[in-house]
Amino acid sequence: MAQKFLYLIDFWVPFPASEYSGLLAVVGKDDNEVHNILLNWRDEYLDKYDSLIMQEVVNARTYALSEDVESAVVESFTT
Repeated sequence: MAQKFLYLIDFWVPFPASEYSGLLAVVGKDDNEVHNILLNWRDEYLDKYDSLIMQEVVNARTYALSEDVESAVVESFTT
């Protein structure tokens, strides 16, 4: 069983393009897996912000999980 982590990722699309913001909670084994999950999860309007996703994954707060759960976006709050 690979160690998995809960990533709490600050989400935003820079002004003046929009005022979207929020928090994403994602479970994954490492930065690369979480990045790939978010690339597949994102809404179409985020396509032009792909370059910001990995930066936010790396800067995310992470917490080690004590049990093995499926890697996925487990919660999202965006405006």
